[in-house]
Amino acid sequence: MEYRRLGQSDLEVSALCLGSMTWGAQNDEAEAHAQIDAALAGGINFIDTAELYPTYPVRAETVGRTEEIIGNWLARSGRRGDVVIATKVTGAGQKAVREGAPVSAETIRTAVEGSLKRLRCEVIDLYQLHWPNRGSYHFRQNWAYDPSGQDRAQTEAHMLDVLQEMQRQIEAGRVRWFGLSNESAWGTAKWLELARRHGLPRVQTIQNEYSLLCRLFDTDLAELAHNEQVSLLAYTPLAAGLLSGKYAPDVTPAGSRRSISGNLNGRITPRVWGAIDAYRALALRHGLELPQMALAWAMARPFMGSVIFGATRVAHVETALAAAELKLDRELLDDIAAVHRAHPMPF
Repeated sequence: MEYRRLGQSDLEVSALCLGSMTWGAQNDEAEAHAQIDAALAGGINFIDTAELYPTYPVRAETVGRTEEIIGNWLARSGRRGDVVIATKVTGAGQKAVREGAPVSAETIRTAVEGSLKRLRCEVIDLYQLHWPNRGSYHFRQNWAYDPSGQDRAQTEAHMLDVLQEMQRQIEAGRVRWFGLSNESAWGTAKWLELARRHGLPRVQTIQNEYSLLCRLFDTDLAELAHNEQVSLLAYTPLAAGLLSGKYAPDVTPAGSRRSISGNLNGRITPRVWGAIDAYRALALRHGLELPQMALAWAMARPFMGSVIFGATRVAHVETALAAAELKLDRELLDDIAAVHRAHPMPF
């Protein structure tokens, strides 16, 4: 397993990160703990979660359950020192958490306190904003994205308020490092600028969707990540299971994410099946399994900090771990680039 430093922080994390958003919904606690044990046995030292989890579906009565499951594992195992824990404060509009209140200094204080209690630990290694108050182009909102209603002065005042609160949380020893999620290049640059100008905590990571089928990060954000030393934490690297090989137009396994969310949050389109078929054929031609090729490719991207994969069974963890040792040769990378040009934005 390869380990990488996130941003300019002192966090050294595995190239694969164990995602947790199914725990407490599609998985029970025993299954989640078995996944954590298997991941650590394979060299993974990084777990990503959020106060909002579990998802699929999000329900007020289960919000925070995933953090509780992780906290129970930490208490049972006594291995807090062996794992880097990342979690997130929920953004504006999610009614299941604080009635949809936007992120502010006040909500961060409340959220950090709740997460620490559920996680049963004293400090959060990486604390992230789940999405921006001003909105986001992620989750297929890019097709109709319109930032013209944003108020720049209001946005900057909000960012400064949050950065000052993050400084207080870090000084109090409750949080170590600060990160973003579902952000844009302009937003990330503004967070960095304000932190630099006011001597406040800088952004170390940005957690955005990234996979063979979703490559919005590849241009302006890739340039920013390189020049500003902000590491990408890629979520849904298997495109919500589309690159796992388990789905077909007329095949939906019982209990899968697609059985709960029919179009996988807008990822299933008439174009997506052709792209999947092309990548599957490519993997087969090179003697690989599609999910392992997809994960290995994501881990090899130059701006990648860690690739966050989700699992519903221990077998899924084992599949991901096999990808950690896989190195893609130049011919295969060129072939992947050719498929991308033929299927550039399948959803």
